[in-house]
Amino acid sequence: MSKTIILDPAAAIGTATHAPWRALDSLQGKIVGFIDNSKPNFNHLADDLAQLLVARYGAASVIRHRKRSASIPVAESALDEMARKCDLVITGSGD
Repeated sequence: MSKTIILDPAAAIGTATHAPWRALDSLQGKIVGFIDNSKPNFNHLADDLAQLLVARYGAASVIRHRKRSASIPVAESALDEMARKCDLVITGSGD
């Protein structure tokens, strides 16, 4: 008789390495960052969102970083820069 093996594809839940981030009370005066994964059309969405965040919600400015390719992770140096400069970072995907 053959033996059937059933595998569970679910990953184990890891433990948090830091406390959960607090939500911002407001975007007023905040610097917002966008990490663009370089897929088509995300740049158009980010353009529109940047204008909206500044005009309607009072964000001070928007900083953008575009990855070289969607298939590679963002560079550590870019993450460090965003962490230093931004109050909030939004990552995006287009198509």
